[in-house]
Amino acid sequence: MGGYLGNAGAFLIETLLGLYILIILLRFMLQWARADFYNPISQFIVAATNPPLLPLRRIIPGLFGIDLASIVLLIALLTLKIYLLAWLAGAYPNFLGVLVLAVGELFKLVVYVFMFAIFIRVILSWVAPRSYHPAVNLVVSLSDPLMAPARRLLPAMGGLDLSPIIAFLFLGLTLRLIVQPIIDFGAVLALS
Repeated sequence: MGGYLGNAGAFLIETLLGLYILIILLRFMLQWARADFYNPISQFIVAATNPPLLPLRRIIPGLFGIDLASIVLLIALLTLKIYLLAWLAGAYPNFLGVLVLAVGELFKLVVYVFMFAIFIRVILSWVAPRSYHPAVNLVVSLSDPLMAPARRLLPAMGGLDLSPIIAFLFLGLTLRLIVQPIIDFGAVLALS
């Protein structure tokens, strides 16, 4: 019975904390990409993340236009999530290892959000190339920081835009060469 309760608890933690972490990350990334603040989806994200972020911003100011309060909150929530999942599994990991693991997981989530945004943008370019839906505008804003340099590197050929391939290659290499070693190092530290 304890195994079933533990699995249910892990599922709830992964789902609820994972969704809220994703919403906070989207707020940070959309601010960084200078997406439309008056977009209804942006307004939902801001309303959902204001309760913990507004008090935190009084303590932690931004730096060079980077919302440090969001980053601190993301790392704190990821650390909490890792600790809760470890506790359900009966483990008590080292704090420094969990902190490094949380940073690695945050980088991994950023890469996956970029990959998802580029993938959605590619699909939308086939299905609805001139759509003005608020979600499409956010996807374009989110994927532009990677797509623009990729387009300069590999311009469209015969009306075919191959820049998403360059962006996916870059993200895949980032995931394998930078993010995964951080996660592995954090896991080793957490277990020591």
